[in-house]
Parts: sequence; C-alpha cells; structure tokens
Amino acid sequence: MTTDPADDTGAGASAARPAPDVVPLGEATRTWFAISWQTFGGPAGQIAVMQRALVEEKRWIGQQRFLFALSYCTLLPGPEAQQLATYVGWLLNGVRGALIAGILFILPGVVSLLVLSAVYVAYGDTTLVESLFLGLAPAVIAIVLQAVTRVARKGLTHPALLVLAAAAFVALTLFGVRFPAVVAVGALAGWLLGRSIPTLTKAKAAGSDDGPPPLVSDDALHAERPSGRRAATILVTGLALWAAPVVAAALVFGGSSIFVDQGLFFSGAAVVTFGGAYAVLSYVAQQAVQVYGWLAPGEMVRGLALAETTPGPLIMVVQFVAFVGAYRSPGDLDPWVAATLAALLVTWVTFVPCFLFILLGAPYVERLRGNHALASALTGITAVVVGVIANLALYFALHTLFADTTRVTTGPFDFELPVVSTLQWTALGITVLGCALIFWRGTSVLRTLGVCALTGIVVGLAQAAL
Repeated sequence: MTTDPADDTGAGASAARPAPDVVPLGEATRTWFAISWQTFGGPAGQIAVMQRALVEEKRWIGQQRFLFALSYCTLLPGPEAQQLATYVGWLLNGVRGALIAGILFILPGVVSLLVLSAVYVAYGDTTLVESLFLGLAPAVIAIVLQAVTRVARKGLTHPALLVLAAAAFVALTLFGVRFPAVVAVGALAGWLLGRSIPTLTKAKAAGSDDGPPPLVSDDALHAERPSGRRAATILVTGLALWAAPVVAAALVFGGSSIFVDQGLFFSGAAVVTFGGAYAVLSYVAQQAVQVYGWLAPGEMVRGLALAETTPGPLIMVVQFVAFVGAYRSPGDLDPWVAATLAALLVTWVTFVPCFLFILLGAPYVERLRGNHALASALTGITAVVVGVIANLALYFALHTLFADTTRVTTGPFDFELPVVSTLQWTALGITVLGCALIFWRGTSVLRTLGVCALTGIVVGLAQAAL
C-alpha cells in the first residue's frame, strides 16, 4: 500500500519520524571524543580541528555546509566553536548527535579546570605556584591584546564602526557603564547605521571548496521541518532544564545562598556573550570582583590563565570563578563540597543555553541569515565588542603590572588609576616577552603560555632563594 503524497496524515507522520543517522552514532561519538581533547588555542584552533577532522579527513560534511553552519553560530551568544560542534552533530545524528557532540566538546575542559581550580585553592600560596602565575598572568595580557587586533580586523570594516568601538571603550573605562547596556546600545546603533549605510554589512564570500567532495551529500544531512509545536517543546524543555539547578539550590539552601547568586548571574552572562569569551569576561570580572567579592582582581587573571591551558571554550573560566567564590563562602557546607557544586552549577547554566539556541534555531537558520536588520544589529555588537575586549586588556594590565590601584569617582566619571610606585618590573618584563612572542614571532597561544610560565618559575624561585 502506498501513501498519497498529498495525504496530510502521511506527510505529517513522515515529518515527525526521526531521520536516520547520517553516520553511525558510535563512530560519530568516537570522533567527537577525539576532537574534544584537541580543542586548545581558542575558537580559531578549535574550528580548525573540526575542519580537519570532519571536512578533510572523515569527509562527513562539505566545506560550504561547514562554513554555512559556522556563519549561523557566529550570530549567537556563547562560544561559537562549541555551538558549531553541536550544530554539526545535529546535522549528522539529530538531537542525540547534537547532545553528544556539544557535551563531549566541553567535558575535558570541565574536568581539567575543576582539578586546576582545586590545586589553586589548595596550593596557591606556595612559592612554586606563585612563580607559575608570575609568568602566566602577564602572558594573558598579550593574549587578550591579540584578541583585540583579531576582532578589530574582522569587525571594524567601516569608519563608523571604529567610532562605535572607541565609544564603547570610553564608556566602560571612564564612565563605568555596565556591559549589558553597552551591548544593547551597540545593537541599536548597528541597526540604525545599517539603515543609513547600506554597505555597512557585506555578505561574506562563499569561499572555495578546494577539498575532496564529501561522502555525505548536503541533501542527506539531518533536517527537521520548523513548526510551532517543535519550537514550543524545545523552548519549554530547555528553559526548564536551564532553571532546574538554580531552583533546586534556592529550595535547599535558600534564595540568598551563593549558589543562587552565581546561578542567576552566570545565566544572565550566558545570553550576552556576543563576540566570544573575552568580551563577556570584562563584565564577569567587574561583577565578580567589585560587586559580589567572589575573588580578588588578580585572581581573575589567574583563572583566565588556567582556562587558556585547558581544552574547550575559554568561557570555562567562569567555573574557576564559581569554585573560588563558593570555597570561600560555603555557608553550612564543607568548602570543597560547596566549591564543586558551584562549579558544576555554573557550568550547567552557562552551556545549556548553547544547546537551546542550536536546537531551537537550526530549522530557521536560512531566515536568520537573510535578515538584514539582524545582520546590522550584530555588526554593531561586534564593533562594541572590540572596545569591550580592549577594556578587558586594560583591566588585566592594571591588576597584573601594578600591586595597587586607586578608584576615581567624580561626577559622571568612574575609573581606576594605577599607583605608579607599585609597578612590578618582573611582570612588565614577562608581558613584553609575551607580546614579542605573539606579535613578532607569531608563536601559538599555548607555547607562549609555556615559555612565560617557565620564565616566571625561574625568576620566582630565584627571587625566593635570595
């Protein structure tokens, strides 16, 4: 018996039936696990690893389709490399593939940074560990400066966008404007500029497909017909999962506990991470240090240095912030238990939205990419992100190169100035070394961190011996 193509019942059943896996799920899982341990070097390195494994070696997806998925992920808040893995996993194996790819992508980083956070809390005051951070913290300044230049080259394609980036830097640095407000104004400014400057957003070149043809055609990749029921189901389920641990913490520990504070704060941070981790870290550092007091200014730099040495998205540094904060304010719990719970809770509320954005938006990706107003708004956000990252570099420099700073608050101004007499010459020298390695020698981030860390250990141990 055949089904009439015009039969609505048959069509609906076909649309609702799960699509078969494009590649065996077990083989895909092994591949994603192998990829997850190679994701060092920030989003550029992580995307390159997936490019090599999925496009060039496995040939499961074509170059153009891979770039298409990447273009969509760059529109979203959150770590684009992790979201790209989730999206490609969805193309190959549906929802199961998306969950497996996205979870495995962050799992090594979660475990690694949890261990490093515990080591820092337990042994951070020893001479060896202090010497290690003597080298790592200045290297982070050079790495963030590199991020400024990269984002600027990519995002500031028009003089108006350069002005917008400078305005964002001034607003954050001199007037203490909050990060979410800067992002919102950037989106509005981008939309307005897009209406008056049609060439503000230029379509990306499709690029060439020089590699071998994929073994799986684009037509065979997983797809789902967008529908209101599907969207509502994913939205309700995702929001419930996102909120569940915070609600549970409120019920068990009370609404004023550190777990609730961290869960709510990092849930909000997760949806404003346009432009990558460096952009939102300025906001996280400001709030975690000055508002909540979870850690000291210098410790934010140390946490970022640890996150740079682990696989996975750099935004994983929020786990370090949560761990240290909860260890020092554990309430009635054992400090180690509180720190571990906080780290895992914050990781959960940071990454659940990434899955939600992909699974909810994937069927509508074509519509999103063709929306000129949205593209203009995101162009404005990208521009202000340059100013935000520059502000982060300045923040780290102040608290790494100087032992003390003073805050100036007068009229509309609210900013920090270094106490010049507290300049730390060793940190300055290692910062210069890191900048020379990255900008002059073109050394990789991981190797730069290694050289600077070794330099810090040698200098620190030598100073302790004197």
